Amino acid sequence: MGGVCNKMLQFAREGYPFIIFFTSITIVSAIVSWNWLTVVAFILTLFMFYFFRDPDRNTPRDRNTFISPADGKIILIADAPEDEMVKEIRLKISIFMSPLNVHINRAPCDGVVRDVQHYPGKFYSAFTDDASILNEHITMLLDCEHHGPVVVKQIAGAVARRAVCRSKPGDLLTQGQRYGIIKFSSRVDVFLPLDTEVKVKLNDKVLAGETVLAVRRL
Repeated sequence: MGGVCNKMLQFAREGYPFIIFFTSITIVSAIVSWNWLTVVAFILTLFMFYFFRDPDRNTPRDRNTFISPADGKIILIADAPEDEMVKEIRLKISIFMSPLNVHINRAPCDGVVRDVQHYPGKFYSAFTDDASILNEHITMLLDCEHHGPVVVKQIAGAVARRAVCRSKPGDLLTQGQRYGIIKFSSRVDVFLPLDTEVKVKLNDKVLAGETVLAVRRL
């Protein structure tokens, strides 16, 4: 029973400052009987617990597959240029993350992190096409063990003002492993080899570390 409870109460480490801050405000305002502030702070505390939840996922381990790096909705599937890392046309799959989604990002395949770059920019709505190019983002080049270079881009949105990539060049990631988080609503783009068979369609809901986005037979 204890193991189940621990998994249910698992949170992203980036969320603890927010959780502690709003919990403290709730307690202090309750002590001094600022009832309206207590209610607001308590609601925000509950939201922080909910937003920064970090559930375990059962990743279908398969060298031929690419797993979703984010929770959310598929908003784009297209051949598109990747201009920052591999600088060639790739299969681009974009996932929009609402504030209600789990915001932990996971590796789509086994591989070695070759490069991580932070690009400052705007904060347009993450749902728009311009967001992928103009918004602040972090781009990671992952050298997948069986498929070569794969690019994953964490994109800030109108509400999400900060992405966090925990990995650095030289790190070895396993398929489905946590590697970062984007705070509040946002977007993740993944750029795959062109000869990859897509297994999702527009508006599909996907789960990071579980949903198979695409398959590439070797």
